Amino acid sequence: MNPVLELGWNDWLHLFTHFMTLSLLSVGGGITTAPDMHRYLVDQQGWLTDAQYTASIAIAQSAPGPNILFVALLGWHVGLNAGGTWLGLFGVLVCMLGIILPSSILVYVTARWSHQNRELRAVRAFKLGMAPIVIALLIATGWILASVNGDPARHWPLWLITVVTALIVWRTRLHLLWLLGIGGPLGWFGLV
Repeated sequence: MNPVLELGWNDWLHLFTHFMTLSLLSVGGGITTAPDMHRYLVDQQGWLTDAQYTASIAIAQSAPGPNILFVALLGWHVGLNAGGTWLGLFGVLVCMLGIILPSSILVYVTARWSHQNRELRAVRAFKLGMAPIVIALLIATGWILASVNGDPARHWPLWLITVVTALIVWRTRLHLLWLLGIGGPLGWFGLV
């Protein structure tokens, strides 16, 4: 665990505004901004360790509920590292409000407008143009999560599973729970 961090109000405000910015970039869901969250929280600020970051995503993705729960866990860990349970709850609030508010407001306004103007050529073109961006952001997220374990030559089974899983998701309609069901025992028995 990190030593106790000393976060002032300016740090919390900066965390909030950073997550607000990421909210507006989270086309395809909050998980698409995970690489920048890692850069900011682990590499730049040093508020989380790689292990805390990866565990937050893994726990939230395996838990039932919304996909965005990993942001709450990231905020929780920042708060805990800053001094305790109350700051952990404050971290959850800061990160979740930051990631949810801007995109929710933007989606509400644009959904109403685009529904009213759905036959416009520009609206159809925008929807088609966003698909490659979402795919690229998801690939970047997978890369960050897989690279936490280090050298691809030494951890080739993990990289192989990452590539095979991505191809299965891309090319089939197999439900993700089946893939999680296969990945769990592979990890349990230490095969990856």
